[in-house]
Amino acid sequence: MKRWTAKRKAALVMEIIQGKTTVAEASRSFDLTPSEVEEWVDEAKRGMENALRAKPMGIREQYEKQIKDLQEAYGEVMLELRARKKLQSLLGEDDK
Repeated sequence: MKRWTAKRKAALVMEIIQGKTTVAEASRSFDLTPSEVEEWVDEAKRGMENALRAKPMGIREQYEKQIKDLQEAYGEVMLELRARKKLQSLLGEDDK
């Protein structure tokens, strides 16, 4: 019998939440009672809700940082494209 570590529980719960498996399949596969697996899923959901309530600004800050990073990356790509076009136009003029 394998020991259910927090990491293994979390992985199984994530698979259930993501729809990769069901409570019934997990309980059969790992010889657990469906109520035990459902309890793990409920605990995980409560933990996620509490984390969101405890740090809503943290979630917002993460989201805003991701947006800023994407905007910076987009800006860098646009600058790179402009520089390449300029270089191509300069090289194209030299060939004439």
